[in-house]
Amino acid sequence: MYDERLAEFSRERLDGRPIPDDLRVLLVAQWEGRTDFSRLLVLDFFEAGEVHPLLNTSYLSETELADPEMQAVNAAAAEMAKYVKLVAKGGKGWIGYWLHPDEPTDRAWHLTELDTEFSFWRPIGLTLAEGAAAERASYQHEPDERIAFTQLASELVKMGLPLSTQDYDALHDTEYRVAPEELMEELIEAEREKRGLR
Repeated sequence: MYDERLAEFSRERLDGRPIPDDLRVLLVAQWEGRTDFSRLLVLDFFEAGEVHPLLNTSYLSETELADPEMQAVNAAAAEMAKYVKLVAKGGKGWIGYWLHPDEPTDRAWHLTELDTEFSFWRPIGLTLAEGAAAERASYQHEPDERIAFTQLASELVKMGLPLSTQDYDALHDTEYRVAPEELMEELIEAEREKRGLR
């Protein structure tokens, strides 16, 4: 029923890559108007045509857009958007996947979050749902984050969301091979150098 919409989402947000199972469940739930998952995970998935946050310059004035320093930052951000595949508003700002070509391809995609200050964060978990649930666990009434995650994960699984674990301590926490924050700095410096700003 949602095949074409899922294919469009994949093309627009993931460069045509297959949509992970948990993301598929969450997207269809949002499109059906279900609020159960969004209430628990506080995720709002991008609609077709929404601008990638790294490419959005609409908040900048003409003077700012003409500034060579800002042009360097915007050019670096555009390059980063090739690897930062954000799919939803939530978490610290936006959440999605880090798909740099130097990252291993024999595992689930790394998660990444981008905040409104353009800082990158590395959520724990193998899936988007796990990463969002781990973050939301610290906002539950249960003061122990581990217990809160288990309770939240249990509820999500009962609702049909595939998770690899319901145990907070078993959540996957792998380092990036290429750290987004460091790459962004390198790209900004390279763009500054191109513009003679060094």
